[in-house]
Amino acid sequence: MLRDQVYNFAPGPSTMPESALKTAAAELLNFRGSGMSVMEISHRSALFQEVFDSACQKLRQLMNVPDTYEILLLQGGATTQFAAIPMNLLEGGTADYAVTGNFSGKAAEEAAKYGKVHIAATTKPTGHDRIPAQTELKLTPGAKYFYYCANNTVYGTEWQYVPETRSTLVCDMSSDILSREVDVSKFGLIYAGAQKNMAPAGLTVVIVDKALAGRELPITPKILSYKTMIETGSMLNTPPCWCIYMLDLTLDWVLAQGGVKAMDALRRERARLLYDFLDESRLFKAHALPGSRSFMNVTFRTGDADTDAAFVKGAAERGLLNLKGHKIAGGMRASVYNAMPVEGVQALVNYMKEFEVRHV
Repeated sequence: MLRDQVYNFAPGPSTMPESALKTAAAELLNFRGSGMSVMEISHRSALFQEVFDSACQKLRQLMNVPDTYEILLLQGGATTQFAAIPMNLLEGGTADYAVTGNFSGKAAEEAAKYGKVHIAATTKPTGHDRIPAQTELKLTPGAKYFYYCANNTVYGTEWQYVPETRSTLVCDMSSDILSREVDVSKFGLIYAGAQKNMAPAGLTVVIVDKALAGRELPITPKILSYKTMIETGSMLNTPPCWCIYMLDLTLDWVLAQGGVKAMDALRRERARLLYDFLDESRLFKAHALPGSRSFMNVTFRTGDADTDAAFVKGAAERGLLNLKGHKIAGGMRASVYNAMPVEGVQALVNYMKEFEVRHV
């Protein structure tokens, strides 16, 4: 199949803006007249520093990041931050964690190696089908921070509010960053793996209040120290140069579309098409409950594993790719990140309607 014959619903690495890919392809062998690929340019060069600074400036503009916050472009994936956060912020105290899915659960387990973790809320007993209300959060007085994952890619739930706490707010926004407006000033730290809405896998964006730097545990490796990475401009060692370059190109696309407000409008349209059909379907059922549903990862199933498998197989034959659900959740999952066109969702819904007619 050719690119214009498929829609990629993968949860990450995921579909990227075509304009960014075309620019990267055009510049692959000769970046800005240097005679070199951007993959061959030293990260210490002025040419690459321009790329790095450009990406940070655009991200700061799009998210309205205050000057008191540092934007770090790091290696290690979002999972590395599971350890970096408690190492830098826990200070031997207690941290509150809301476990609303697979990755927030893993983050809590990792943090427990470096201090006391209190589970302020968990949705595990109901299969992570909802987000807890503010009144359900059991907060610890004097907690160093409150941690939550804004969007649950595996089960398809998303926080539709920002938790109110007296402690520092820490959020994993890996799968919904740049899809809706965020008041960064409410958070002490925001981080996101880039491979869903921003860039290829290998880059992690960390937006951190500079006032929080310098509190790391003595055992913290330099590569995980926010203070060190701020002081070295994210370049204690070689950063993920290609991913940063692709981030810069993707941010160009977001700006050209109208910024985060435009992304928000698109996410609502994509999600509306899918959930409206699912709520009326006689065959497919959405996993997440209304009010907690993700705009980025729509999870659904038929209730029969063989029927689910037949649906995924038939979808792939039509160019609707990577709809199989996560191995621990089963069913199907349509990941509809920023770069997924509305036409892709319309094509998916049309196939779901045809499949339903044949199987009901």
